[in-house]
Amino acid sequence: MKKVIFIALFMIFATIETNAQIEYKVITSVESLVTSGMGRSRIIDATDSKNYEDFTSVRTDDKKTDKRNKSDREAIRIRNFEETKLLNFYNVAGIRFQNIAANDAVITSKINKLTEEGWELAFINTGVESDAGKGDGNALFITRYTFKRNKK
Repeated sequence: MKKVIFIALFMIFATIETNAQIEYKVITSVESLVTSGMGRSRIIDATDSKNYEDFTSVRTDDKKTDKRNKSDREAIRIRNFEETKLLNFYNVAGIRFQNIAANDAVITSKINKLTEEGWELAFINTGVESDAGKGDGNALFITRYTFKRNKK
């Protein structure tokens, strides 16, 4: 398994380095797993971009070189983004398979639209956030879709 992960990472970095004229885009779907159906589920697509270097500090020998200031949180925030509504996985009666199918259709539509715009789906990463403690009824299912295309 470690070899497969190493090879996959090597191929990713080799692709990035040899194809410097490629741009990437990430969209995220957040699907609520709140049992009462009270959560919010959305597809988020940033319409602004940020340079990570503006928010990066360097640590060496326990000393921190930091170009940032206290207003970083505000500077990092993006106010311009698309927010597409999705349905929650649960309602008062329990899990709703119709909602899952509806979300799949909406997400597929978004992927198809991006493909028409020249984006190619490159990677998908998923994760679940949940306390899972006694009586926990809150969780999120998050999927990040990474697209790439040749720069115009």
